Amino acid sequence: MVFRKQPMSGEPVDYIQRTREQYAHLGYPPYQWVNNPGEPPFVPLGKALRDARVGLVASGGIYRHGQVAFHYKDDFSFRLIPTTAKLNELRVTHFAYDLTDARADPNVVFPLETLRDLAQLSRIGELSRYAYTFMGGIYSSRKVKEILAPAIADRLVKDAVDVVILVPV
Repeated sequence: MVFRKQPMSGEPVDYIQRTREQYAHLGYPPYQWVNNPGEPPFVPLGKALRDARVGLVASGGIYRHGQVAFHYKDDFSFRLIPTTAKLNELRVTHFAYDLTDARADPNVVFPLETLRDLAQLSRIGELSRYAYTFMGGIYSSRKVKEILAPAIADRLVKDAVDVVILVPV
């Protein structure tokens, strides 16, 4: 099964059905959607955004030239991307979406240039030294919850990030 870009029709995409079909095609049992009980805690930003260090975490399978590409299916590893990386150093691989636009302009799934521009314009205080990327579509929510998310969160805390931009694909 190959998913092709469809023309903009204004109609919503049935991502639940599309995900079910994709996982069935990959040989997985029916996908079990994660149900997190309760509301996540709201933590107000303790400073103006123009004074904040901003982190970037993206699930689009972005990596830097010279790093190991992400693998198919349950790859729950992540990559550190220096926020000084040039756009032509970025690569994208993923099994669950059409990569055409992301490969032409990684900013569509990894808005690094936009965030650098916002820092230069003093709309944000600064961009964290590293951005963190992984390949979404991880079937094991347990691995995400127990391994991947805590590892990235620990890095963000060490980076003294005040706020994080999360870019799901």
